[in-house]
Amino acid sequence: MIVQDGWQEVFSFGGQERIVMEAARAQLTHDAGLLPVRALDERLGLTAAFAAALNDPRDPELSAHTALEMVRQRVYGILADYEDQNDHDTLRTDPIFKLIVGRRADGAALASQPALSRFENGIDIPSLKRLRQLFIDQFIASFDRPPRHLVFDLDAVADPAHGHQQLTFWHNYYDQNQYLPLVVTCATNGLVVMLSLRHGSAHAALGADDDLEYLVKRVRAAWPGVLVYVRGDAAFGIPSLFDVCERQNVFYAFGLNSNKVLERWTEPLLAKAVAAWEAEQAGARAEGRAAVPARRFEGFWYQAESWGGQRWVVAKAEANAEGTNRRFVISNRPGAWFSAEATYDEYAGRGESENRNKEIKLGCAMGRLSDHRFVANYFRLYLSGMALNLLARFRQAVRAPEAAQAVAEEVPAEALAGRQRQRYFRLRRQQDVLGRAQPDTWRRLVIKVAAEVVVSARRALVRLSGCWPHLEELQKMCQRLHRYLGGPAHAPT
Repeated sequence: MIVQDGWQEVFSFGGQERIVMEAARAQLTHDAGLLPVRALDERLGLTAAFAAALNDPRDPELSAHTALEMVRQRVYGILADYEDQNDHDTLRTDPIFKLIVGRRADGAALASQPALSRFENGIDIPSLKRLRQLFIDQFIASFDRPPRHLVFDLDAVADPAHGHQQLTFWHNYYDQNQYLPLVVTCATNGLVVMLSLRHGSAHAALGADDDLEYLVKRVRAAWPGVLVYVRGDAAFGIPSLFDVCERQNVFYAFGLNSNKVLERWTEPLLAKAVAAWEAEQAGARAEGRAAVPARRFEGFWYQAESWGGQRWVVAKAEANAEGTNRRFVISNRPGAWFSAEATYDEYAGRGESENRNKEIKLGCAMGRLSDHRFVANYFRLYLSGMALNLLARFRQAVRAPEAAQAVAEEVPAEALAGRQRQRYFRLRRQQDVLGRAQPDTWRRLVIKVAAEVVVSARRALVRLSGCWPHLEELQKMCQRLHRYLGGPAHAPT
């Protein structure tokens, strides 16, 4: 970058002293908060393994930028809200990004947008298959000890297209031209476990049976005794997924679309909910408080025409100020025959997977699958998934102690309900602002840090502002990271 000597702008307003703005020769950045994440990545080897899974046919002697450098440019760029290749034309001289990819802060410029575009469009299908395996490998490695049970959530995430990308089609339900990725996340640790990019008019459950069966076999090979529980909305309540779960001894809870038979069977249940709501309204008026919605549950055996046999269905009927509604869940989870309400509430917990979908789609640029080639966009989907998993692993490493003791020491967090559950999560957020925060919150509080980078023969010194309002939070986070790593963190290599 060339700095013109003598350039200045002078402003005067509000009766203050003259304000002078000029360019500095110092190396400055506003993404210094990426460095602790890079230190954790060095220990875990996430991006290194990601790059190693890719075919790179280029001659190393003739390549100015390695695949690992370009992977780190894109993954860390996504973390810092640089969602597209175009952003890297301005980032290729940034000193922090140079340190992140393994170069000196005053070294040669990083890969440009055309170089990154050629890189993404050069990815082949065998590389995508290895990335599929890698995500599961890294998921298994994320556990310090074998888990007793795992909860996987299946979800289809609509991704609108704004160009002429290959295999984007119109989907009538979403009323848009799109891709329809399948995302499998783990509720146990918040990681993205599997990703599949599908054409825009695909059924929500397309390929989910094959992906689930492959995933279950992989985790059972690592942990033969682990209990696996799978959840999905009504789009996944289809016979092929029931068959896979029952064949693999997997517990499941899937939404079930309503029909005339189910509605007729649950009319008495709905009448009970309405009567309970009317009684609750009268009691609330007498006591001067807000009325609480009335819910009633029951379970029964049911068989649709396309099923090979009967399966257990849990029905929920609710009456509230907005009216009434009924929901149905099909499940084989233990206890479903005895506790319909607990079975439904456990299924409703899959709503947490919507936060993962929000993080990968809005927070980690999954909505920017804007290459022309389908395979290149599939690779972009994996870049977004890696960025989110890197953040998820970092959140685990630096999280503050849980707030459960402030709520009820004798009751596990998973067993809390109602206002007690709401209070638990409120206290936990207050105690650990970043522990479950969305990517945008991480950027605002930690990643987007202005700094000066001073390079000498033996070190790169990154100077932060002493009056930066979130400096104390960053210090605490780095202390927790040191404890997680088992010693002082080393500079990126």
